[in-house]
Amino acid sequence: MARVRLAGVGKTYPDGTSAVTDLDLDIADGEFLVLVGPSGCGKTTALRMVAGLEEISSGTLTIGDRVVNRTPARDRDVAMVFQSYALYPHLSVRDNIGFGLQLRKVAKSEIKKRVEAAAETLGLSEHLDRKPRNLSGGQRQRVAMGRAIVRDPQAFLMDEPLSNLDAKLRVQMRAEISRIQRDLGVTTIYVTHDQVEAMTLGDRVAVMKKGVLQQVASPQELYDRPTNIFVAGFIGSPAMNLLQGSLEADGDGDGARLALGDQTLAVPGPLLAERPALRGYIGRGVAVGIRPEDMEDAELDGARDGAVLDSTTELVEALGSELLVHFRITAAPVVTEDTKELARDAGADGLPAEAASSGLIARFSPRSRTAIGHPVRVRVDTGRLYFFDPVTGAGIWGDPAPAQQQKEGTHA
Repeated sequence: MARVRLAGVGKTYPDGTSAVTDLDLDIADGEFLVLVGPSGCGKTTALRMVAGLEEISSGTLTIGDRVVNRTPARDRDVAMVFQSYALYPHLSVRDNIGFGLQLRKVAKSEIKKRVEAAAETLGLSEHLDRKPRNLSGGQRQRVAMGRAIVRDPQAFLMDEPLSNLDAKLRVQMRAEISRIQRDLGVTTIYVTHDQVEAMTLGDRVAVMKKGVLQQVASPQELYDRPTNIFVAGFIGSPAMNLLQGSLEADGDGDGARLALGDQTLAVPGPLLAERPALRGYIGRGVAVGIRPEDMEDAELDGARDGAVLDSTTELVEALGSELLVHFRITAAPVVTEDTKELARDAGADGLPAEAASSGLIARFSPRSRTAIGHPVRVRVDTGRLYFFDPVTGAGIWGDPAPAQQQKEGTHA
């Protein structure tokens, strides 16, 4: 086991393309760190640089006490689990798991001991004499992990290992990987595009966009305090609703009012007290985030004045435990490079620059009786509103003053 440190690590290809820029990460001994972001954000390139499969253009990579920038992959003492299982079809499970040890001329008795210990950890003991073709997808992935485990490496590197599995198996294997990593206590760097995977597996999650680290924090902190619009929109499923609004002074001087198109929501005093920089935006435009889970059917929830959006239900997705309710209000959507990137990642063509209204998604209780085409009153938990600077995209939490934020604002 070892600490892994990336200090200003970058990757620039000969044609000038920058895949990773000034990546700073300090992964503790035994920590499970997840790299997540859209396709092409540089997360796999970062992992391959740690593995030694990509040359580092700048910065310093340290594994344990060694700087390994120029160390060949075979000498870095890390084990990589790929998206493809890469199993030898003519070899048994036993021989597939032990193949790397055979190449290293490890004694047969030691190979047998390590393979059987790994198989027991992975629940493969009764399959050791089978061929890969006789295994399920989940079992094949366990064999690939077993091949990494027997090496007893300083770190595991996993590149989207579950992407070839069906949805049910992915959930099962997430739990298995989490259990195995905890049991072994091996430093692990895990790359995925699936933010649900990232949130459920990682001790910390590092969100990347276009080769630049946006935020690294615990899953809950990423969810509760996203540093910018990109992180806010990427973390959460369904994604956060992002709207253009403006803050207005309230008559009592304690709270404020948030104008969203032709409707308003009361911004409670405690929220303003928690985020003092918000007061500097009164009388100005803001980008507003509302998570689907922070909205409910007002007919069920006894909504108070100033916390309701009125609309018409456009679509209801019944999921059994909840309803995903689609509706529209006259507030314009947030259109920035961040939201365009999020739209592309979601497979959308893009966001209209001058849209006059926004489609929102809310999570309703299955007790709701809302129906397509019917009026709907949506209660918003206004204490859970998110605010972002409309110019920099940075989250508005505390000081400094907005003018300083705009001058020094960053998306990272």
